[in-house]
Amino acid sequence: MARSVEKGDSEMATARPPLPLKTRLIIAAITAATDAACRRDGTVNRRLFNLFDRRTPPNPSPTDGVATADHTVDPSRHLWLRLFSPASPAPGPLPLIVYFHGGGFTFHSAASSPYDAFCRRLARRVPALVASVEYRLAPEHRCPASYDDGIDVLRWLGNGDLVPDLSAVFLAGDSAGGNIAHHVARRARREALGRANVAGLVAIQPFFGGKVASPSEERLGGMPFGKLERFEWMWRSFLPVGADGDHEAANVFGPGSAAADDFEQGFPATMVCVGGWDALQDRQRWYCEGLKRNGVDVRVAEYPDAVHAFYVFPELPDAHKLVDDIADFVHRRMDELSKPVDK
Repeated sequence: MARSVEKGDSEMATARPPLPLKTRLIIAAITAATDAACRRDGTVNRRLFNLFDRRTPPNPSPTDGVATADHTVDPSRHLWLRLFSPASPAPGPLPLIVYFHGGGFTFHSAASSPYDAFCRRLARRVPALVASVEYRLAPEHRCPASYDDGIDVLRWLGNGDLVPDLSAVFLAGDSAGGNIAHHVARRARREALGRANVAGLVAIQPFFGGKVASPSEERLGGMPFGKLERFEWMWRSFLPVGADGDHEAANVFGPGSAAADDFEQGFPATMVCVGGWDALQDRQRWYCEGLKRNGVDVRVAEYPDAVHAFYVFPELPDAHKLVDDIADFVHRRMDELSKPVDK
């Protein structure tokens, strides 16, 4: 990825986001574990990373008001989902949020404790059923494996009876999971998904890329989870061998993308969450602009004090504001869907 240096980099290097000491220490530990697990030959030391990636088992007895159960979709590729069910749901049918965890396409799981806790908060607050997808990871499974897994889970849900009401399905994900949610939404417009009706997309600090580094990637590379070299490693790990940063998986409105063709068949209303200390923020705003140019209803939720992955740290006020904002977006979309269509 080529770089372009902006004025003011030295000033930004001395500034720091407002984070508690506990959060800083956790981020430092995760960063060290991730960097140590990324081998120079492009492979991953999963045994090492898994020592730091705490896992939470499913629990049919409600914990914090939410019960969980794991369901196998395709045992041949270890494709499964964890369903989060509120113990005291609101009256009427619940929306379904199909969630894709982050981790640069390479790390973490639907069972990773921070993601289990985040999906639990979503299920309780919205309230909603949340299906967190255990998709295949790179570099063992490169693009488009995770996209294939996402659309297959959506099809499996749409043609099964696990979720009784699928009239309001929301695709959601953070970082790389936000990228996956976008590409699944693209494909969902063209695929037979049974009863599943995709009503909206929630992209939380989605991970997009390009051949040339963005100004925010240069300016905020020293911020938590913002290292440009790590981004480059993850794209090399995920993209097809020989592809560059303008591959349509990374640069969705770039020169190599055919994304505009998808909007002829419509695209769901989208909420994009942007953090003020996130090195990826320029690409997220460019993504919003691309969606708007193609007539998509876009809501941009800004969190000026937020670093990348702020949502997995419940001690941060913005982590709770994000969940409230997602609940508001889901409720608004469901209200719109319930209105009669003028003929």
